[in-house]
Amino acid sequence: MAVVMKQQDRAEEAIEAIKSFRDRCSKQAQESLDNVLIDLYKKCGKLEEQIELLKQKLRMIYQGEAFNGKPTKTARSHGRKFQVTIKQETSRILGNLGWAYMQQSNYAAAEIVYRKAQQIDPDANKACNLCLCLLKQARYIEARSVLEDVLQGKLSGSDDPKSKSRAEELLKELEPFGSFGYTSTSPQLNLEDAFLDGLDQLINQYAPFRSRRLPIFEEISPCRDQLAC
Repeated sequence: MAVVMKQQDRAEEAIEAIKSFRDRCSKQAQESLDNVLIDLYKKCGKLEEQIELLKQKLRMIYQGEAFNGKPTKTARSHGRKFQVTIKQETSRILGNLGWAYMQQSNYAAAEIVYRKAQQIDPDANKACNLCLCLLKQARYIEARSVLEDVLQGKLSGSDDPKSKSRAEELLKELEPFGSFGYTSTSPQLNLEDAFLDGLDQLINQYAPFRSRRLPIFEEISPCRDQLAC
């Protein structure tokens, strides 16, 4: 029903429908409902709700609750079935979270998220987004360096026409600045960014499947109120 409403441009109604009836759906269906909600929030411009739900999905991965406790899940695209790993799902969610921060013009937070995503499962699309984050912070040297990996075909998806075109457009935006700009250490963190900083724990200790509670939650416990959904 919610999918039909979305197709009819009734996104707000679809959101309310999911919230009202999701408790009647099976546990196995909850993850799919979250994915539909994220798309609906994006469509409605509800960035805060989108960000909170994405972080909730990351917490589920940390706690070994994603994919109903399994290391992979079956996904469908254009009528084809394929397997998605926890590693791929983590990178995908981080990419969506980075994009949401970019829509808020929070380029420092978006940069952190995209860097984490690239450490897990690098690709050309996220590299271009990371480049844009750096460009918006006037860190042109770093932005150009990130872009070079795409232009030299070092990343997955570099040969995709859309990625190539976007990389070339970003390069043109960088041309007027030449070698000007500055490099920077990691952005100074606030309470919100502490959640992002904790992702280092996941990357440093990453395994395809981890059922135990990760140390990241102990690290961010002082910020629990800000992170609660």
